[in-house]
Amino acid sequence: MTELQQIRLEINNAFKLSGFTIRKEASVYLAEQLVSLSPQERKKQIDKLLTHILHQCLSHPVLEKQHIEVAYKECSSSGLEETETVLNVIDAFSVPKLHYDNERNKFVKDVSASNNLYPEPKWKAQFLIDRYTLIWNRTARNKLFAKETLPSMESENRFQLRKIEVLQSSSSRVDDVIVLGLLTQLTEGKYYLEDPTGSVLLDLTETRYHSGLFTESSFVLAEGYYDDRVLHVMGLVLPPAESRATSLPFFGSLNTFGGKSKTLLKNSQNLLKIEQDNEDGMIVFISDVWFDNLKVISKLKTLFAGYNDFPPIAIVFMGEFLSCPYGYEHSTQLKAALTNLCDVIFPFTKLRQSCKFIFVPGRGDPVAPNILPRPAIPNSITKEIRDKLGDSVIFTTNPCRIQYCTQELVIIRQDLVTKVCRNSIHFPETGDIPDHLTKTLLSQCTLSPLSLGVQPVYWKHADALSLYPMPDLVVVADHFQPYTRMYQDCQVMNPGSFPRTEFSFKVYVPASRTVEDSQIPNDDT
Repeated sequence: MTELQQIRLEINNAFKLSGFTIRKEASVYLAEQLVSLSPQERKKQIDKLLTHILHQCLSHPVLEKQHIEVAYKECSSSGLEETETVLNVIDAFSVPKLHYDNERNKFVKDVSASNNLYPEPKWKAQFLIDRYTLIWNRTARNKLFAKETLPSMESENRFQLRKIEVLQSSSSRVDDVIVLGLLTQLTEGKYYLEDPTGSVLLDLTETRYHSGLFTESSFVLAEGYYDDRVLHVMGLVLPPAESRATSLPFFGSLNTFGGKSKTLLKNSQNLLKIEQDNEDGMIVFISDVWFDNLKVISKLKTLFAGYNDFPPIAIVFMGEFLSCPYGYEHSTQLKAALTNLCDVIFPFTKLRQSCKFIFVPGRGDPVAPNILPRPAIPNSITKEIRDKLGDSVIFTTNPCRIQYCTQELVIIRQDLVTKVCRNSIHFPETGDIPDHLTKTLLSQCTLSPLSLGVQPVYWKHADALSLYPMPDLVVVADHFQPYTRMYQDCQVMNPGSFPRTEFSFKVYVPASRTVEDSQIPNDDT
């Protein structure tokens, strides 16, 4: 008996055990596909194929060649499970909503969540309460505050978190107070600390500010003493951030990032192998790409020509996409500019066939209010470029998420440095602004640590701005100078404004988890 006949016999027996009859031409086709595999891999592939066919709920048990061909292409060509996507762009309105279950001491998915943009008024407070609960639990288990089962001398010196209601119930002075709460102005010019149990007036005259940027509506740890219904703050510090490795046990295998998979793809060995094998794979990030500017288009042609022979995984364009101020003809101008961009991309055959072009809108792009998360550019504007380039172009929301193999990337186009610094109650005297901003975003677990008056947010979609658990990379496309920072194993970077920084951009290499600076050379000479 030849090897091919042995494989056919193995296939026939496996399918019979599952209640199927497989036609001769179908078994010959499948045997030819599996002949190069080892016996263990072959058995695994046949089991995967059977599982896939069983899920199809076929009306009759006789399998023709076309059934096997389709099933094999769908689930076996890459060795991936059905829900294991190599590259997936997740829009903000598809991000799963999670809440903390105190009884089970872990996060669970809220299956009742709807996509209503304008929900009941209770959600205005609820999204802040949810974030407070998250930060409280994260802070309480930090080594500075966590209580040990068996007390020791070391544990006696640890700090104790208090709720505001505990302070308000005291009629005498309370020393060595540490309170976690929301920094807010309940009265004009007077700052209060607020949590779900109450609020207390703050005296900030002798406060020493630790590193970070402290904005109204950010959660802070206030250290000091409580006397005569006032909390006299000696030190103000951001809540301690938590690395992803520390956070993961509280989520289990739950998919917290978004996408089709029910389980976390970060643990997928199949995807990890693809990621590591693609050593030269890269994702390009370009911000403020003015498609109506001739010099920008000329530089993009140079970029496309350079990448045509070795296409990147994706090129992420971030708005604004027009150089002119927003006006009544903005939609028409952007539609024409995108059509022109399509004509520029089309000659680069390898690039458009192998690379994804992802578009993240900016504040000035049509046609949505200045509320986060911001919807994608409407289909009426993008129809022509999508028709010509097909699946190669993806128009998504701001912010959005990108899952590449086992890595999680969060992208937002927002001038955060200006907004956060302008609304900070104390500007840091020392240190680097990108360092302060990075620490602030990751300690606040959000892309928008600002009051709703400064940056409106759709209350029920605040989870789309979440940075907990920490992703691998956060891209904050800002007018500020380009930077890359690492904090708690999470990279935060700003590619800078493409036209304003002499056509520089950032490149992320997933296999090595490194960010590289790049620039299109000046060809004027």
